[in-house]
Amino acid sequence: MRQYSPDLTPPWKKPKPAPEVPAEPGLVVEEPGTGFCGAVIRCEAGTVTLEDRFGKHRVFPLEPRGFLLEGRVVTLVRPSAAPARPSRTASGSVAVPGARARVARAGRIYVEGRHDAELVEKVWGDDLRIEGVVVEYLEGVDDLPSIVADFAPGPDARLGVLVDHLVPGTKEWRIAQEVTSEHALVVGHPYIDVWEAVKPSSVGIAGWPRVPRGQDWKTGVCRALGWPENTGEVWQRRVLGRVRSYRDLEPELLGRVEELIDFVTDSGGA
Repeated sequence: MRQYSPDLTPPWKKPKPAPEVPAEPGLVVEEPGTGFCGAVIRCEAGTVTLEDRFGKHRVFPLEPRGFLLEGRVVTLVRPSAAPARPSRTASGSVAVPGARARVARAGRIYVEGRHDAELVEKVWGDDLRIEGVVVEYLEGVDDLPSIVADFAPGPDARLGVLVDHLVPGTKEWRIAQEVTSEHALVVGHPYIDVWEAVKPSSVGIAGWPRVPRGQDWKTGVCRALGWPENTGEVWQRRVLGRVRSYRDLEPELLGRVEELIDFVTDSGGA
């Protein structure tokens, strides 16, 4: 005859079931046993491979309650082969499956550099295509007055500009004041570079390091964090590659981009 041993553990002492989270590429988690923190590189049957901020890879078993996600215990599971169509875009807007891109408006949004443009495209790209808004990048803001004059913004061609490090009293601030008008809106975030607008937790770091004056900011960040000094590759793999949605961005950037989209697509636009 079989004998069964009763479970005498009080209910309040039993571990609560941990939420299951698909191990999607780019998801940053920590393995508490080793303290290894990194982004998911791949997930295979029974294992997950993580990459830390130094580029080191570690393979861990997919065990129940085996990882920490933003400090919470979770169970990583293998992503489904055919994920369901998202109900929202990366910007948090309601997704419109099968929607065609609108013919481009005469209005435009300008951003300072290539990285700014790539970040805006990754998070707001679906929304921008539906609205017919084109994003172009500048190389700095020194020539912005002449660029705005050549564009000649008007009721049917509104212009929005996103500027890095837009702080009162700076050169960027004075230029923004000069070109802002009824049909041209210049807004900005307080960060030295758009990299800083990505939440450190999404990148897998404690915080963005301070870089001494006179030193190239991106290069200084890579040196301080022990990353390769190929800033283009670092941007693609370690920063932009970790952005999955608006939740990975600081509100100071989110609000400004949304403001520009609203301005360009207002009834006064094309």
